[in-house]
Amino acid sequence: MANQISPRAAEKPPAEAVDGRDSYAVTAFSDIVDRSLHAAAARFTMGLSPAALTAAYLDWATHLAFSPGKQFQLIDKASRKAVRFASYIGRCASGDSKSPACIEPLPQDRRFAAAEWQKPPYNFMYQAFLFNQQWWHNATTGIRGVTKQHEDMVEFAARQMLDMASPSNFPLTNPEILRHTLSKGGMNLVTGMRNLVEDWERAISGKKPVGTENFVVGRDVAATPGKVIFRNRLIELIQYAPTTDKVQPEPVLIVPAWIMKYYILDLSRQNSLVRYLTGQGFTVFMISWKNPAPEDRDLGLDDYRSLGVMAALGAVHAIVPDRKVHAVGYCLGGTLLSIAAAAMARDSDDRLQSITLLAAQTDFHEAGELMLFINESQLAFLEDMMWEQGFLDSKQMAGAFQMLNSSDLVWSRMVRDYLMDERAPMTDLMAWNTDATRMPYRMHSEYLRRLFLNNDLAEGRYVVGDKPIALSDIRAPMFAVGTAHDHVAPWRSTYKINILTDADVTYLLTSGGHNAGIVSEPGHQGHSFQVLTKKADGRYIDPETYLTEAPRQDGSWWPEWVAWLKSRSGPLADPPQMGAPSADYAARGDAPGLYVLQD
Repeated sequence: MANQISPRAAEKPPAEAVDGRDSYAVTAFSDIVDRSLHAAAARFTMGLSPAALTAAYLDWATHLAFSPGKQFQLIDKASRKAVRFASYIGRCASGDSKSPACIEPLPQDRRFAAAEWQKPPYNFMYQAFLFNQQWWHNATTGIRGVTKQHEDMVEFAARQMLDMASPSNFPLTNPEILRHTLSKGGMNLVTGMRNLVEDWERAISGKKPVGTENFVVGRDVAATPGKVIFRNRLIELIQYAPTTDKVQPEPVLIVPAWIMKYYILDLSRQNSLVRYLTGQGFTVFMISWKNPAPEDRDLGLDDYRSLGVMAALGAVHAIVPDRKVHAVGYCLGGTLLSIAAAAMARDSDDRLQSITLLAAQTDFHEAGELMLFINESQLAFLEDMMWEQGFLDSKQMAGAFQMLNSSDLVWSRMVRDYLMDERAPMTDLMAWNTDATRMPYRMHSEYLRRLFLNNDLAEGRYVVGDKPIALSDIRAPMFAVGTAHDHVAPWRSTYKINILTDADVTYLLTSGGHNAGIVSEPGHQGHSFQVLTKKADGRYIDPETYLTEAPRQDGSWWPEWVAWLKSRSGPLADPPQMGAPSADYAARGDAPGLYVLQD
């Protein structure tokens, strides 16, 4: 009896269990505290991690402090620049009005292009600024030992601060503003202040910018006739009405990016890609993504594949049976389409006739300046921000994109709108750009980690259905479009599709940027493109060789692509019915549907 344990004693948990339970509570509490603090800080840092920026700065500063040779080089550069600048001032002061500038702006820098900048004292101001800009570029790059990403982050931060301090941003140091103010009797500043107050009032009240009211969704944009023939918790599928007596037998399914509303591909009548395709005899289907709310926080990237691409493909196959599909993906939608196509190829699903990728990346190793914001510190900070609210808000994304080209998208616009009173008229593309969507917490975290940070898709580690997929399994012919001035999906990054697949790849490089290069309707002046095809058994051509060998053609790339689609389509046939009521794909309303109207 002495060795028996009393019932009361037996009920007591071991000390280790008590410690574990206490430890779990403390861990959960500390996790909530840290995440809440980070989420609160993100509201004041535009979603940028202070820890990530500090780490980059310390990496740069420490290595610079232990690089006396680099320091001496920077002192030497500063001295020589000072001598050149003093010599330039002396020549100008002696009356040499044709003295060449010491330093020229970069080709894309148009801030100092006006003739007034070439006269004293404004030429001295902008030349000093450019010297300073060049010196800081030298100071933040080329330091042995600094990681490439930290170097890029520090150089980027220095560029942001310099752009903020540019003499073009201030009335007293910008001769164009002074001339304009004198000619207007100062009324430009009065009107500019009125513009500033109006924009501020609209921003804090959640209203869209001035002029967007002229581009109503369903009336002015997204107005191509059609029907919503399918809806689930994530997408609406739109089938557009035919405009020709006969159509290509293979339908076109478009998968747009979910970061913005789908109708960038269905803008106004004259520049709608959807309307152009229907006019060329194609039956077109378009996915319209739902704007996620907090309750959608746990939707993952595979939900976007299954509830999005695969659900839409099933509906298209029911409406146009026994026909393969020309699948088209734009930006993130193209990445998702690539994932779906690779999984289909692995599983012997051959419903795709062709695959078109518009400014879409499949290898994220060189994903442009967006990689500045992609590391473990930044993603953890971003995840904490999304954890609190359940999604990534469109305003939190817009700031990062604007910072990539702040001299044009921020400061030059502020000068025009608030100092010069030259507010640019709103266009359909600009109005669309203000109509952003949110992204669910889980999906965006998976997208950034698995694709941007780890590059799982390109390196064969991306898993669909418990098994990895490989882009090299895709055999359907591919048409990939890159844009020459793309900050979001650099064309050399999208060009890597040539080495990731074993299919025939036609790669087309068009002029313009990520959006304006894709919205390139026939008749638009100043557009051009280059195109080459690499057969599945052909030899790889590197990007620089491609630039020299691919013939340049003037005009829109749309006709080139349509000819490519038609060459891979069968004989013309009667248009299919709108929807398939017998298969539960009856019309649920007119295009553009309900999801695109969600704020």
